[in-house]
Amino acid sequence: MNATTKDKRVEIAIHNWAPRFVSAGVPLDDFNEVTAAITHWDEWCAVWSKRAAVHEDLGRNALAEGYTLSAAGHLTRASLCYHFGKFMFVHDIDQMRAAHEKVVECRNLALPYLDPPGERVAIPYESRELYGILRRPEGIDTPAVVIMCVGLDSTKEELDVYEDIFLQRGMATLVFDGPGQGEAEYDLPIRGDYEAPVQAVIEYIKSRADLDPERIGIMGVSLGGYYSARAAAFDKRLKACLSFSGPYSWVEIFDGRNELSREAFRVRSHSRTMEEAREKAKTLTLEGAAMNITCPIYIVAGELDRLTPPANAERIAAEVAGPKVLQIVQGGNHVVNNRRYMYQTQAADWMAQQLSVPKT
Repeated sequence: MNATTKDKRVEIAIHNWAPRFVSAGVPLDDFNEVTAAITHWDEWCAVWSKRAAVHEDLGRNALAEGYTLSAAGHLTRASLCYHFGKFMFVHDIDQMRAAHEKVVECRNLALPYLDPPGERVAIPYESRELYGILRRPEGIDTPAVVIMCVGLDSTKEELDVYEDIFLQRGMATLVFDGPGQGEAEYDLPIRGDYEAPVQAVIEYIKSRADLDPERIGIMGVSLGGYYSARAAAFDKRLKACLSFSGPYSWVEIFDGRNELSREAFRVRSHSRTMEEAREKAKTLTLEGAAMNITCPIYIVAGELDRLTPPANAERIAAEVAGPKVLQIVQGGNHVVNNRRYMYQTQAADWMAQQLSVPKT
């Protein structure tokens, strides 16, 4: 490999996820400069962490000087950069975990100063706890709440942009790390029956006097789009569902995904071999479940999505029993991160309507 040739894994990360990084809040120049400096995949986490530290220092300095709004912005960007340093770096767990600790630390520092503020919450789950971030819109005593499910390589700290869109429309947001995700990934493997952790989240919502337990929606992104649909099939307390680029059957697209995604699934499903991971992938399916989705569901896919082809969305839509919206975005990539304006606010408006939230 010569000095100007990047290894395959670096190219995969750049070409598959560039729009996601930028639309999530990573500055475009940061993305261009950091990725230009990386040749080998082994460098990925360290170089991104170095850039994240720039934002972290800015945030800590602003916080020390009392400029809390600025601090929240800098620290959120720091968290995102640390996150994208660790998001697929599963071959070096120690380095990945060190970056992950900074993801959580920076976002937690930002939470009190967000508009509206965020609250780190612990959700009882089986014999453990799952950690989430709850944000409530200002001026509403008991708002409707949207549970937010992240995907294979995401964490609760990545969805700040999504949170703000719901919050601006008068809905609370509760994003959490489930089994195989974020703070839970080291101890709890990915599980196909994701309705189990979602049921725990719903019970937590019911325990709070400042949320409306009768108006709960759910959304999910990428593999989270499967999780949200799966939960809606089994828990009728969910009044509406958003599924963005979610697979119908994970094993059916498993071999077609790139090597970073397959390896991330192997590690986060706690599988020893790729063959074992493929067997576990079979448990992530909506076969026999999609037909049980009776709440309204809004399904989005990108026409050009190579990670989760739009046939998955079409199959889910064909089988659900309740009201549905199916949107295949022309020219859209995975989760339509390259054209979020085509569906993101529209889906949030739709969710507000389903949860009886007044128009804004």
